Amino acid sequence: MFKRFCTVAAASCLLSCTVPKPQSNGPSSATPLPVQPGAGIPATGTPAPGWPTPNAPAPGTYRIDPSGSELRLLVYRAGALASLGHNHVIQNPSVTGSVDVATTLGASSFSLRAPVAAFIVDDTQARAEEGEDFPGEISDEAKTGTWNNMTGSAVLNSIQYPVISVRSTRLEQSLGTLTAILTVSVAGHESTLSVPFVLSREAYGLSASASFELRQSALGLTPFSLMLGALAVRDAMQVKLKVAAQLEAPR
Repeated sequence: MFKRFCTVAAASCLLSCTVPKPQSNGPSSATPLPVQPGAGIPATGTPAPGWPTPNAPAPGTYRIDPSGSELRLLVYRAGALASLGHNHVIQNPSVTGSVDVATTLGASSFSLRAPVAAFIVDDTQARAEEGEDFPGEISDEAKTGTWNNMTGSAVLNSIQYPVISVRSTRLEQSLGTLTAILTVSVAGHESTLSVPFVLSREAYGLSASASFELRQSALGLTPFSLMLGALAVRDAMQVKLKVAAQLEAPR
């Protein structure tokens, strides 16, 4: 009986983990959630063709500032024994990269990098920010166990693939909504996603944000499950990304 209890308890600590899913590197897509436009500082002069007004940024190269940027993942429990586990808030405050703003939206691009080792699991303040789906504090032991399993060789494999990378292949606008077509590389698997985002011009440069639902299987990962799915991680997770970038080389 004690052995069985330990098995179930250990499994509950692994609820945020996934294992790689063998598949080809063909395109996949995210299922975006509605994103409300944010307000920025109005641009001066005439916006470049193809850019939304009044938030068109000045052409040039922008450097992403990690202190104002964050990748956040909301991961949810599933299965008949889901009550044995808990939902997770996973953050990465070390997002870096650059944004190349051209005179048109279509000619602009950006790239991001997030080191796997920088992920933070179940920070108390972050859980409080995300509301009632993430109650209470999580023990340091459970946080460490989740982080070790998530970054280990069976999942993100941070030794062989230390960085998650994102690069845009196309930026477009339709009916007032900005969309980025992205190539995302996670644990050696490359996926193509279509993600809506909000862009604002700021005094220091520009800011962008996105909030969308993404299935782990779209990234080449298979959600963790145990006991024929009685204890599992939901395939769909919520992704929240915010980026602040400063103008480094104007055109």
